[in-house]
Amino acid sequence: MKRQYKLNKLLLKLSNQSLIIKTINKLITPWYSIPLIDRWLLGQIIPPMLFAISAFTVISLSVGVMFDLIRKVVEYGLPLFLALKVLFFSLPSFLVLSFPMAVLLSTLLAYGKLSSNSELLALKSLGVKTSRIIAPAIALSIFMTGLTFYFNDNLVPISNKLAETTLRTGIGSSFEEEKAKENIMFSRYGSRISASTKKPTRSNSKLTHIFYAQWYENKIMKNVTVLDFSREDFQKILKANSARFDKKNSSWIFSEGSIVSIDPNGQTTNIKFKEYIYPFIEGPVELAKIPKDANDMTLKEALKAEKIYKNTGNLKEIRRIQVRIQEKFTLPCACLVFGLIGSSLGSKSNLRSSKSQGFGLSVILILIYYVMSFVFSSFGIKGLLAPIFAAWLPVLISLGGGVYFLKKSSSL
Repeated sequence: MKRQYKLNKLLLKLSNQSLIIKTINKLITPWYSIPLIDRWLLGQIIPPMLFAISAFTVISLSVGVMFDLIRKVVEYGLPLFLALKVLFFSLPSFLVLSFPMAVLLSTLLAYGKLSSNSELLALKSLGVKTSRIIAPAIALSIFMTGLTFYFNDNLVPISNKLAETTLRTGIGSSFEEEKAKENIMFSRYGSRISASTKKPTRSNSKLTHIFYAQWYENKIMKNVTVLDFSREDFQKILKANSARFDKKNSSWIFSEGSIVSIDPNGQTTNIKFKEYIYPFIEGPVELAKIPKDANDMTLKEALKAEKIYKNTGNLKEIRRIQVRIQEKFTLPCACLVFGLIGSSLGSKSNLRSSKSQGFGLSVILILIYYVMSFVFSSFGIKGLLAPIFAAWLPVLISLGGGVYFLKKSSSL
């Protein structure tokens, strides 16, 4: 019996080992299905890329979050455990910024090293084209582009909100618990009631209402003013200390205010009230709930915010959100741009760059790209460029530069 038990145990152990081996083989089989030259080149790129992601993330975290958290730990008594949680939740937003920079540095260093060792020259002498040599870098850059988009649209908005919530919870009464949104202005356009027919006019592009609140906090609008132009024969000016939206009745409940009505002859009537129910849409609340930073929004939320801003008629905010929506796509595309530029520059047979020179060149190229992006983004917000051009021109210009470097590298 004991011998049979030991035999069964040994067979079970061998079966488990066989299962593990099969699982490992399934995982590594796709890697070995890649052509040898591509595996070799990817093996040269991936290690420095992982190092670069770590280095850039640590540096950006230190500058962007860590020092501020240390100050809050010392001044506000933020518990160290919660400070580490905030740091962890802040990680995705800095990883997204690190990915493109890491792609540039790793491709530049990897291909620069192979070029300086004449290994790329040996490949070219065998008839392998430069475009084929940099193909693994482009494929990896496309993968990083998709990864960056996923992080930026799914993880970053959630993690930023968790970081902010954790910070507020940890600091408590020593810190402002909920930031009030200030100066909410919502404009509504539509048909006005005709003075003669008492029916809506044909034109539906007339300004009918302007809703303004000094600030919004805890679902309450404070110091509210509503200008009502919905009728052609007279206008209303409604002022109140506070207002809240009643979803059940789709109306606003104003408290402690007055209504001034102005007829066509210029005569006014002033009625004071303690509470007044006013039928109006939820637009001002939706506007107040929009995060100030587009990085805290998913693409779906940003598109919804664009619709809300269009209802307000605020052209500057409309252009701003339209630029930010396009940047949701152009930021990940920076991986592809930097992958092409880095591999093309590194493949030049006359390049003899050390790690320090490669890092310095990467910083210069990154600085040029992001300064260009900032300038064009500002042009888009100001209306000097269409939002789609403002966001995509830096990408297209940089891609053109990458193609130029590739041609120069191929001709050498």
